[in-house]
Amino acid sequence: MEQQLEQQLEKILPEDLARTFESAYHVLVQGNHDHMDDLLKNGGTLLKKAAQRLTPTQLILGIAAIAVVAVVAVNRAAQPDQEEEDGKTSAEPVKESKARKADDDKKANKGAQEHQGH
Repeated sequence: MEQQLEQQLEKILPEDLARTFESAYHVLVQGNHDHMDDLLKNGGTLLKKAAQRLTPTQLILGIAAIAVVAVVAVNRAAQPDQEEEDGKTSAEPVKESKARKADDDKKANKGAQEHQGH
């Protein structure tokens, strides 16, 4: 009975791993998002084959790990857009405190009033 179950399980082949890692390399490292469909297809096939051999706890942890990788990939994909927006201005970010800004405004108003009185 156990041998029949073992035969029904699809074996994870080295080619499955190679395809998945190759697709992941293209998408995550090189930033070539044209390979995203391949990554999802190959990763899904690998996950399906692995899920047949994993306990529910291992499966949940595996899916959580995949989710973490997905979040990192999305974050890395969004960073060039943010850097591009930051590069559009030459101004330095303002880091003054509100109290100092209020003092500067008071001085400016006082100087303007004195200038008008002369």
